[in-house]
Amino acid sequence: MIHLSINGMQVKVPEGTTILEAAKTQNFRIPTLCHHDDLCVAGNCRVCVVEQLGGKALLAACATPVSEGMQILTNSLKVRAARKHVIELLLSEHNADCTKCYKNGKCELQNLSNEFSVGDHLLLDLIDIKNYTVDRFSPSIQKDDSKCIRCQRCVRTCEQLQGVNALTVAYKGDHQKISTFEEFSMAEVICTNCGQCINRCPTGALVERTYLDEVWDAILHPDKHVVVQTAPAVRVGLGEELGFEPGDRVTGKMVAALKRLGFDSVLDTDFTADLTIMEEGTELLTRLKQALVDKDPNVALPMTTSCSPGWIKFIEHTFPEYLPNVSTCKSPQQMFGALAKTYYAQVRKLDPKNVVSVSIMPCTAKKYEANRPEMRSSGYKDVDYVLTTRELARIIKQAGVDFNKLKEDSYDSIMGASTGAAVIFGATGGVMEAALRTAYEIITGREVPFKDLNITAVRGMEGVRVASVQIEDCKEEWSFLNGVELKCAVAHGLVNARELMNLVKSGELAVHFIEVMACPGGCLGGGGQPIPTNEKIRKKRTEAIYAEDMSMEIRKSHENPEVIGIYKEFLGEPLGHKSHELLHTHYTERVRYYYTNNTYTSKGTVSKGRSLCDWALCLFMFSLRRGRWFRVA
Repeated sequence: MIHLSINGMQVKVPEGTTILEAAKTQNFRIPTLCHHDDLCVAGNCRVCVVEQLGGKALLAACATPVSEGMQILTNSLKVRAARKHVIELLLSEHNADCTKCYKNGKCELQNLSNEFSVGDHLLLDLIDIKNYTVDRFSPSIQKDDSKCIRCQRCVRTCEQLQGVNALTVAYKGDHQKISTFEEFSMAEVICTNCGQCINRCPTGALVERTYLDEVWDAILHPDKHVVVQTAPAVRVGLGEELGFEPGDRVTGKMVAALKRLGFDSVLDTDFTADLTIMEEGTELLTRLKQALVDKDPNVALPMTTSCSPGWIKFIEHTFPEYLPNVSTCKSPQQMFGALAKTYYAQVRKLDPKNVVSVSIMPCTAKKYEANRPEMRSSGYKDVDYVLTTRELARIIKQAGVDFNKLKEDSYDSIMGASTGAAVIFGATGGVMEAALRTAYEIITGREVPFKDLNITAVRGMEGVRVASVQIEDCKEEWSFLNGVELKCAVAHGLVNARELMNLVKSGELAVHFIEVMACPGGCLGGGGQPIPTNEKIRKKRTEAIYAEDMSMEIRKSHENPEVIGIYKEFLGEPLGHKSHELLHTHYTERVRYYYTNNTYTSKGTVSKGRSLCDWALCLFMFSLRRGRWFRVA
């Protein structure tokens, strides 16, 4: 143990502890900007400087480990002056038009500026704001360089948590900026739209692309029938934006608020989560039969889940050879949208062209997913607009709804019923657990041999988890599975997904079924969830979602009465013709461009074989960059 003093108080901490961590043990808050608990130490913003008695220079608290006998001052005049100067320097090259900023009131730089009473800029603006760019091409993420403080949180997030590397540091000195490959827009690079960069950006440099105005226009349009769906993770995250503690469940209040906003029908994505289990479970069992009974050498195993759009785009770019292994099921969001424009419209006797489908998601990648050309099997765009959890809180405030005083309400009927299995979709391992609850019972006629249906082997926050379920005493039609050990793997966070797929690719891991969630903790830690999101908060949300599952009357997807009804009345059977037409899709290999020796290459292949369309895209993006079409005037 190391002994030191902080502001005159004696402290004892383990060796290797940083000054920042040591100060927290004594409830001393040291301000930071580049530091984040989920990321490695950077120490480049210098807002966290502290004074060591007898030392010559101030120390970065986030990057300096404690040593024996240290005497640290966290709030001396010297420290406060240094921090104020750092903040002034950051503001000198920052677009400080805070009143129009999406992060106004939740900006860490703004909060520090207020805390240190930084008023008028004492320093001349170092860079003309006109030279900054705003990238609005992505349907999910908006990148505004004028608000970037180059803390590099986004770069470290994209590299360390997600392993995508869509963002990097470009240039040096006063020309330094956070950029993409060849300064392409976020829409044209390998970005998976997961939004984890947004969740960790301290300012408004990275925010979600918002569709609030479009949703309001639809609600107020006299001829439009607006249906809204809410994802499972939203109900344990929304409260944080509206005065509740992390992990507080606000399902009933959320439904009541949505009804007051003017939506014509408030329904639950959990309904189509249950439907996903029916379709995906049947698909898995079909593939197992093809492999074990029919001995089909072409059957693609292991099968992976398809609920996470960030994971889908990642595998399209990074492991395209495994696209046949991805379940053909649409995500619950898209299944809901397709049924809203068909089954729901039919039951409610509505013209599908007048049905507007809105979804509330914990995920920014869902905005991208809704705009994929594959998601129009209904004859219309399946989901018209996607709002994040944060945006839902914003629209509730805009409407003047006193959320805290609302009485709880229930989802409407027709695609509003759900089960506990659907609720846990929001947590990493939840899709796997829900699928096993149903698949095991279909195969054996018995419940899974786990207490209270809780398959704890697939739960947890380890990056990659492997579990297995022994199948015995099957029903006659499933006798070929007798004695089979169904092996499963779960990963969350794309860096862990890469690790898992590399194990599969090398042959080191042999499993039948894989669940991947693009975000740490699954949807509970999605890029559209309230900020901050960290390990402690993700844990509280996880506990809340499993508590919601335990409180549900029905906890197995195949027992959902509305799911049973829709197959009887509309879809026919799982994996049948109509369900395949509406609820299933396909995905496409995406290239990853490199530039070496003045030659574009694609996935290591010299670009002389590129198509005319590929070259047209390159020339178009070149003109964008050179013509500055997306520069702020």
